[in-house]
Amino acid sequence: MDLAGVIAIEVVYSVASLILISAGLAVIFGMMRVINLAHGEFMMIGGYATIVSANAGVNVWVAMLVVAPLTVGLVGLVVERLVIRVLYGRLVDTMLATWGLSLVLVGLATMIFGNTTAGISPPISGFALGGYQVNGYNLFVVVVTVVLLASMWAVLRLTRLGLLARGTMQRADMAAALGYDPDRVYMATFFAGSALTGLAGGVLAPLVGLVPTTGAGYVAEAFITVITGGASLIVGIVSSATILGVVSQAFTFATRPVVGEVALLVTALVLLRLLPQGITGRFFRRAT
Repeated sequence: MDLAGVIAIEVVYSVASLILISAGLAVIFGMMRVINLAHGEFMMIGGYATIVSANAGVNVWVAMLVVAPLTVGLVGLVVERLVIRVLYGRLVDTMLATWGLSLVLVGLATMIFGNTTAGISPPISGFALGGYQVNGYNLFVVVVTVVLLASMWAVLRLTRLGLLARGTMQRADMAAALGYDPDRVYMATFFAGSALTGLAGGVLAPLVGLVPTTGAGYVAEAFITVITGGASLIVGIVSSATILGVVSQAFTFATRPVVGEVALLVTALVLLRLLPQGITGRFFRRAT
């Protein structure tokens, strides 16, 4: 029974971490159709912002939940104004531009922090579950993910800003005809997506040893989760993360972690082969 509890916690954490690292990309790619190959580097910046702030004396919770998203949000704002703004609707050009941006960010991080591993200790200690030790910080990641999903749903469904963002992404000409500036809406949406990515990097920073190339490990899983989920932003990443997280952890516990990662990729390929429009494109057409 104790082992079952540990496995359940690890599965829920795996699902939550996939949702967390994919939320920002779901906004930028899922809503805006901007292929941001620097997504992993945005998470890396969020992680470094957390570590540097915490080491400078800032409360670790403030560093993770405030400093990291604001820092990456501002970086995203600058990138959108200088690069992405002139590339909307040009998927290949955007992909190449953000790939180049990722290389630049990795180079800058290497110049500033070097190739040494940086990190901070999780602010929540583990606890015993029978004869097993469970990482208590994993439960915090789950809580943050639940609050994040609820906040995203509330903003998109219950606020004028969310309605305006969704409407502008679908028909920018109609938004302009109604007196709204699509350029500002795009800017604000990219800022929000970048901030969510920074939040993910900040929250996950205590769990990983951070190096300038850390982002490469996140970008593939984030894109797989978003694409497999389909067009619906929240329901899409929740449904795909649940399937992929459960499969990955099942194979991880049965064999070893590398097999779990391979199983995740194979599952995503099978889902996309059977459901080319994604999970929500087939089963949740009207979901957010």
